[in-house]
Amino acid sequence: MHTFFRAVFLVSSLAAGAAQADSLKPWSGGATPALELADPEGNTHRLADYRGKTVLVNFWATWCGPCRAEMPSMERLRREMQGRPFVILAVNVGEGPRIAREFADGLALGFPILLDRETRVSRAWRARLLPASFLVGPDGAIRYSVLGEVDWSSEEVRRRINALMAADSQRAAR
Repeated sequence: MHTFFRAVFLVSSLAAGAAQADSLKPWSGGATPALELADPEGNTHRLADYRGKTVLVNFWATWCGPCRAEMPSMERLRREMQGRPFVILAVNVGEGPRIAREFADGLALGFPILLDRETRVSRAWRARLLPASFLVGPDGAIRYSVLGEVDWSSEEVRRRINALMAADSQRAAR
């Protein structure tokens, strides 16, 4: 666990409550940074491997209360979207494989947990507050971002994700 991220999180969380679906802000931060990280078993995952799918990239840590609180809703969203072109990549910030794996196993999470032990990817994605989440369209471009806890299984969030997938499907059909 990196002291910098923990300090920034603690200060920022005093001012930020749980984010709502309307906190999903259209992305205006430029090109999508690279993402290539291993899971606790050593398998490498690249954002580019998920081209053609809408991807929720979530940066989190086990010591982050809002991160822990939103994980069950992310799992509900994953189950609800099963069979559709959607995937969740949960990037653990600054912790080791045992800690991340035990946490994921304890919640029976069915999405990949990736390890950013050196916080290189988190910094590139500008994940200054945890949790930090980004919705990436099937074309590989970030479309939305949100800082703070979200109920990912809410109707409003699902509506936005479905609209994003539908818009990308229509674009691809042209």
